[in-house]
Amino acid sequence: MPAMTLNPPDLRPDRARTLLPEAPLRPGQPRIGMVSLGCPKALVDSERILTRLRAEGYAISPDYEGADAVIVNTCGFLDSAKAESLEAIGEAIAANGKVIVTGCLGAEPDYITGAHPSVLAVTGPQQYEQVLDAVHASVPPQPDPFVDLLPASGVRLTPRHYAYLKISEGCNHACKFCIIPDMRGKLVSRPAHAVVREAERLAEAGVRELLVISQDTSAYGLDLRHAEERGHRAHITDLARDLGSLGMWIRLHYVYPYPHVRQLIPLMAEGLVLPYLDIPFQHAHPDTLRRMARPAAAVRTLDEIAAWRGICPDLTLRSTFIVGYPGETEAEFQTLLDWLDEAQLDRVGCFQYEDVKGARANLLPDHVAPEVKQDRWDRFMAKAQAISAGKLAARVGRRETVMVDSVDEAGATCRTKADAPEVDGNLFIDEGFEALNAGDMVEVTVDEAGEYDLWGRL
Repeated sequence: MPAMTLNPPDLRPDRARTLLPEAPLRPGQPRIGMVSLGCPKALVDSERILTRLRAEGYAISPDYEGADAVIVNTCGFLDSAKAESLEAIGEAIAANGKVIVTGCLGAEPDYITGAHPSVLAVTGPQQYEQVLDAVHASVPPQPDPFVDLLPASGVRLTPRHYAYLKISEGCNHACKFCIIPDMRGKLVSRPAHAVVREAERLAEAGVRELLVISQDTSAYGLDLRHAEERGHRAHITDLARDLGSLGMWIRLHYVYPYPHVRQLIPLMAEGLVLPYLDIPFQHAHPDTLRRMARPAAAVRTLDEIAAWRGICPDLTLRSTFIVGYPGETEAEFQTLLDWLDEAQLDRVGCFQYEDVKGARANLLPDHVAPEVKQDRWDRFMAKAQAISAGKLAARVGRRETVMVDSVDEAGATCRTKADAPEVDGNLFIDEGFEALNAGDMVEVTVDEAGEYDLWGRL
């Protein structure tokens, strides 16, 4: 039977690798499989579901054949992602037969059951109790409290040395191309003391890098009025400082370029937080941004970038963009190319715009022809690739601290402070690597650069 897989990595740039933990199986122990699609926020949801199941005595199956039922945690952000989710559900049904669907696409149950009427249940995102109810109905638990021991950090689907830390759910923005607020609701921040306690438990379990995620990390705590509780204030700057005190790499994702983001940069210059910002700029032309209804559309982003780099020269900037948005003219696209030339971003991803059911952008006039979108995507990525190659070439000869992600017979695959797992490049060591292990942090000298990756020696 086929192994359970994720969506293809070229569908979404924020793909998270799934590593299902294995444990000895006791007689009669029910086994549940998990297919986790979509972004790291969905991956954290999968980890929470599996943690609850393990606490109730279920084992986790790494393949379809050994599972008594399979949970498919779906992505529903783009129509192409919906299609991949339906394909994954169909694969699970064909291979196993007993399938429970959850996640963002679960907000459209008729869409799922119309394609796959045999699914056992459909639940929406964050509906953990309903998922457990569906599992109980299909595969009753048989817990053994003397055997079914659960690690304090819970079940994780990432390698042991890094973990995603979700600090909030939902989003208050109303971007016209996005339906995330409709699926996941308004911003709901976790109390800061709870976030810090989870980070402490992860550190105790051996995690060396935390990737902080949410829909809008900059807005963290806004719904709580930045309340302080148990010595921790619910504000992104305070939270970053608290997390930075734990001695791990702290990497911030999905940070909107509000003015108060500048307060984070000194923490990066001090070394408390990695000098890395993942900011979804999406476009550069003001008219395009207004049609998108983007927050902070009026912010002078080039000025902000210059100010950030003035404080922290080693800052790495990652972003994603949309080309071919309805109404985008050639002049607007050229503005984006010129902006990219000036901004010199280190890491760049790009989508071709596509309609999403329920999104307000679908109703905008002047949709761009597919061949024009493809041409603009090609031109944009060519420029981004050239910028990346030039920036990496400038790092040859530098000494850098890297995190080892994996080691095989060919060498060690590592990441620098400028690289997030799965979405950025790697640094490869192909000599003298035999004593290295995943999770090690070592010093290397960069001796070769490509368009997206580096090579180095210990």
